[in-house]
Parts: sequence; structure tokens; C-alpha cells
Amino acid sequence: MDKKARFSLLYFLFIFLIMYLIQSLFFPGAHIQRVPYNEFRKLVREGKVERVDILGDRLRGRMRTAGAQAQGRLFETAKVEDPGLIKTLEEAGVTFQGQYEPPWVVTFFSTWVFPLAILFTIYAFVLRKMGPGQGVMAFGRNKAKIYAEKGVGVRFTDVAGVDEAKEELAEVVDFLKNPDRYLRLGGKIPRGVLLVGPPGCGKTLLSRAVAGEAGVSFFSISGSEFVEMFVGMGAARVRDLFAQAVEKAPCIVFIDELDALGKARGMSGIMGGHDEREQTLNQLLVEMDGFDTRKGVIILAATNRPEILDSALLRPGRFDRQVLVDRPDLEGRKQILRVHVRNIVLDPGVNVDRIAEMTPGLSGADLANLANEAALRGARHNRNAVTMGDFEEAFERIAAGTADPVQKVSIIPRGIGALGYTLQRPTEDRYLLSRSELEDRIAVLLAGRAAEEEVFGEVSTGAQNDLQRATDIARSMVTEFGMSARFGPQSLRTEPRPLFLGSTFSPQTGPSSISEATLREVDEEVEKIITAAYHRAQEILHTRRESLEQLSVRLLEQETLGGDELRAALGVERRAAATASPAG
Repeated sequence: MDKKARFSLLYFLFIFLIMYLIQSLFFPGAHIQRVPYNEFRKLVREGKVERVDILGDRLRGRMRTAGAQAQGRLFETAKVEDPGLIKTLEEAGVTFQGQYEPPWVVTFFSTWVFPLAILFTIYAFVLRKMGPGQGVMAFGRNKAKIYAEKGVGVRFTDVAGVDEAKEELAEVVDFLKNPDRYLRLGGKIPRGVLLVGPPGCGKTLLSRAVAGEAGVSFFSISGSEFVEMFVGMGAARVRDLFAQAVEKAPCIVFIDELDALGKARGMSGIMGGHDEREQTLNQLLVEMDGFDTRKGVIILAATNRPEILDSALLRPGRFDRQVLVDRPDLEGRKQILRVHVRNIVLDPGVNVDRIAEMTPGLSGADLANLANEAALRGARHNRNAVTMGDFEEAFERIAAGTADPVQKVSIIPRGIGALGYTLQRPTEDRYLLSRSELEDRIAVLLAGRAAEEEVFGEVSTGAQNDLQRATDIARSMVTEFGMSARFGPQSLRTEPRPLFLGSTFSPQTGPSSISEATLREVDEEVEKIITAAYHRAQEILHTRRESLEQLSVRLLEQETLGGDELRAALGVERRAAATASPAG
């Protein structure tokens, strides 16, 4: 059970016990049985009554019990004029006494005021233990974590690999530090800055660095924390957040995962809308229009899905600027790796530049995880320092083959469903790929299936993922990259577009602008590309069948071959390997 839930359950049980004790002490009437007077006389005569208290308008008694320590049940009866009552009680051996009834004021305070005071004291104690903004009356309070000027603890020097984004955000820092410089010329400080980029690239870290550099308070909250099950709570939290931000100005309000809150209105019109989320978004739009930028409140937000954001959020006057925080390039990866290996004991043979070269496409979070996995592997083998092999092993867990120079071939299973792998490392960062390079990649992906057919005369299910990836590349060549001789330089997107962009489509056939006949021709073009690449792989493998079998034997003996060993076995120089046909 969650610690917080267990904590709340204990409080509930404690309050229940206190209420039961109060009821027992101050409301004994709830446990007293009412009996008629004649029955009371009968019980006295039968010797079943132990004690009687004579009150102003009633008699309260206790029954006899067999046990010496047990107490009998209580009962009450109305007091009537009965001159022989005292004699009857004496003859039956019943203990009796008169009892003074306090004034109604004392009764009122002892019965109502004092118990309620105890309950309110317990309630206040529980709320204080739960923390600020957690009580029943605080549903409309925002849940932002607030960091004081000295509590952020992050500077631009702590953020590596995103130099362009840092340069753009440095101007935001200057806005907060020197607002008069811009206001004296009639300029307006931007209301909001939207950080856009893939997950794990440092958007949240950058926003905190802006607050740390500017030396201002920092409000941090996730977009999903605004939306609640209670209608109107999200809008109330938005109002409260901006009210607090204005009080603590200058400051930065950071909304992480903005797409959870700012998704385009009407996108779910077919399946039904989400009124509470849309009300919250409307309130955010109103608040961003309403606050005074001269007070030094800047809204930073982060998302990795900018295409689904409501257009009203992105217009000038709200999120005035969009800053791209993309995956780092080669130099950026070197900087990030140096940050993450500062506290790791490295072997002298570890080359950070080489690690950066073999990790294209990895984000900052991926590189941090890579460094941590390497450190864990070194500790698992009881080494005194993390070696280059530890980094390579950590990277191999997520690596996949391309048409780049081969670094390692292994038949040792990796990951889920991979019975072996080919690790290929690009010689440089690649942003554009030519048609021939894409065809090379398809041939490499199909080579495993072609080798099965060449050697065994039949195929297995082992190439499932390779076939999917090869088909995806071929389809993109035809529909997105304009690399088909049949269609030429035009885009033939076949996936559905978001409803809020206003396009109409059929989920089965794609956008309505593409006909069924064209879609059939697209499939035919994809088939031609796949078939040509497969025949090319078959031809190379058939021609070099002897080399294929020799490599198979060596892999069965050694399980793993390095890139240099592979090239030596094939009689291929390293320089030629980067340019020659990858399937060869």
C-alpha cells in the first residue's frame, strides 16, 4: 500500500475511535433502553435491578449481572407519582440516590460545544499534517512546486548539447534582469516561450536554468495536474497559479507536458469532448491575455507534440516564441557525455569522443542512461573503473543495424525477440539520406531472410521486424520522399491527418485527395523497391556463399566478431567498408 494512503487510513481510524469515545462519554443516552414504568416495578420486585438514580423527570437504572466485574445494561423510565417506590426499592435491596441535574447552559456546553471543539482540533491537526493546499477547501489551489530564488540550483553551465536553445533563452533571462532596457523603447516582454522537442532532450532542465540564471522564483507544474474529476477545479487552479505568480513577480511559471492541457478543442468531437479540460484551457488563455508583462512574469511551457496544441495557444500574445530543443549533434553529445561521466570512475582507455560518435540520434536522457548502465556493468563485474567495453555493452542493448560500417556481429540474443544482431556505427551525424543509401538499408534488412533461403531453401519467422522496417522505408521513399520514378517529386501521404486541421479522410484509404487507383500503384511501387533489394541481397550472398559459410562457422565458435575481424575475414579494407555495398 502507498505510504501516503496508509498515512491517511491511520488518521481515519484515529478520528473514528475518538468520535466513538466522545459518543460514549457525552452521549450515554444512545446506549440506554427505555422501559415502561410497570415493567420497571416488575424488574425491581424480581430482584433484577442493581441501582436506581432518581432524576427530576425520570428514573435511570442499571440491571444486575452475574459476573462480579461486568456491568449491567442501563435503562430509563418516566418518573410518576408513586409513594411506595422508596419502600419497594429498600425491600428489593436496590441502591438508590437522588441526582442533581446541572443547568441547561452547562448541559449545552458539555453535550455540544466541547465535543465539537475536540473534533475541530483533530481536523486542524490532520490538515496541518497533510500539508498546505491539501484540505477539502483547497481543491482549487494549484499544485505547482515553488522554488525560491536560491532554491533552483541550475545554471546554463549545467545544460550541455543545446547551445542554440540556450542562446535564445538567454534573451529571456535578460528580460527578467533588465526589463527597463526593453520597456523604454516601447517594447513588450514576451508573455510565453514554448520549448518544443523530443522527450529527454532537456526542456525541463533548460527552463530551470533560465530561472536560476535570472535569480527569480520558479513555479513548476505539469499540465495533467490542472485537470480534475471535479468540474471547475482545473480553471480555479489556473486562476490561483497566476495570482500567486503575480504576487511573487518577477518569476517564471513552467508548465510541463502542455499537450495534456492545451490539446486542440474539438479534436475528440467524434468520440465526445472533455468539457473540464476545455474549460481549463479557456481559463489559461484568458489568464495569459490578462496579466501585465511589465511585472516580470514569463510563462515557459514544454511539449513534444506541438502539432496537437490548440492554435489559440500559439498565436502572438500568448506563446510568442517557440524554441526547438532537439537531439544533440556530435559536439553536443560530447559535451553531454562529459557532464554525465564527471562522477564516474573511468578507465584511462575510455574515449568519450568515440562514444559520442557511435551514439547518433540519442537524446540527453539516453546518454545519461548509457553512462549509468556502463557504471552499473562495471560495478557488477567488480572492476575499479568503468571501461570502454562497459560503454559498448550498454550501447549494444539498444543498437540496431543500418547501412553504416559494421562495428560488431554477434549471435548472442539482445533485447526482446532479437536472437542476434549486427551493430553498425555511422562515421558521422546524418541528417539527409540519398536514394541509394536507403536502398542499401533495405538490402541489409532483407539479407538475413535471403541468407536463410540461400542456405536452407526455406525461410523462418526470424526476419519479422526486418521486413517491417524495410517496408516502412520503401513506403516512405514512394509516398514522402518523392523517390519513385512512377510518381516523381510529389507527396502521397497515406496516414490520416488530425481532425482539427480541417482535412477529411477515410481511416482505411487515407486523405480523400488520393484515389484508390493511386493507392494501388503506391503498393506496386513499394513492392518493386522491396523485390529489387531482395534480389540484390540474394545475388551477393549467392556469389559469396563460401564467405557466408566461413563467417557462420566463426560465429558459432566465437559468438561475437568485431568490425575489424569481420573485415579481415572478408578481405575488405576499413576505408572501403564505409563506401562499398553494405550487403557485401
